[in-house]
Amino acid sequence: MGMHITVDFDLCASTGNCMQVCPEAFEVREDGYLYLLLEEPPESLREKVYEAANMCPTAAITVSEA
Repeated sequence: MGMHITVDFDLCASTGNCMQVCPEAFEVREDGYLYLLLEEPPESLREKVYEAANMCPTAAITVSEA
């Protein structure tokens, strides 16, 4: 079973917490906005993806099981 990441960009404050935990899936670029690099990350990133979602101060990241 795979994961699917959704980011509510209306809620996202681009703090970079998610990027610090899981740079493979999240990136805050020089323009100050968050970019989702992997909508369906590999199983090897499961723990990091869930930790990144839990650390989001605005709860903008949702991880669902596909």
